[in-house]
Amino acid sequence: MTTHVTTHNPVRADLPVPDRAPATAPADRRWAFAGIGAGLAGIGTIVTSSSINGVYDKDLVGHPDQIADKIADQAPYMFAFHSITMLGALLMVVFAAGLFGRLKAAVGVTTSTVVALAGLLGTAVVSVMGAGLDTEFMMSLSFDRDSVDDYNVAHYNHWIGTIPWLWVLAGLAGLALFAIAKQGGVPRWIGRVGLVLGGLTALFGVSPLEYISGMFGALLVLVVAIGFAFGDRAFRGNR
Repeated sequence: MTTHVTTHNPVRADLPVPDRAPATAPADRRWAFAGIGAGLAGIGTIVTSSSINGVYDKDLVGHPDQIADKIADQAPYMFAFHSITMLGALLMVVFAAGLFGRLKAAVGVTTSTVVALAGLLGTAVVSVMGAGLDTEFMMSLSFDRDSVDDYNVAHYNHWIGTIPWLWVLAGLAGLALFAIAKQGGVPRWIGRVGLVLGGLTALFGVSPLEYISGMFGALLVLVVAIGFAFGDRAFRGNR
């Protein structure tokens, strides 16, 4: 009895099998430049919101009508604050996505890479919420002063003097960069920046002086983004 064995191999077996393609970093550094913009916008948020200060004028305490009048005169700063803060939030999302890709290419998807992404995305959301009441007040104060209640105007001033400054979650991103730097995933100096500025951002965020986290958080994002945009040559060279 004769036995015939038939094999079917649609793929050529005489060719070498390529290695599995490694994860790749973002093809360019535009995400890092977006981070520079987000950091600068964060500083702009602090400057412009600080310029709207009627409710913090000690001479006007107990006089909500005068507080509202002073804030109405500062309406141009409200328009600047709104646009700068919203633009910064959009740039922060781009920076967060690009940074996640960069970190993933170096160390894979880890707790630290996810924390870095979540921290920056959360900060972007806080910025949007911080500027969310702007149109309600800046338009009314500019074109129909009597359409808004004086006490509500004072509350609005407190809102923009606090909420957009809450960059505490960006501090988590800085601390995550420090953890990744210990694995060799990012330059050590970026890790140290993440530890110092990220630590201060997180520390002030959980303290009663929570608004100060915005100062250190914006500086953190700016310095780290500059580092990835103009430094990080060793990693890019290995790609």
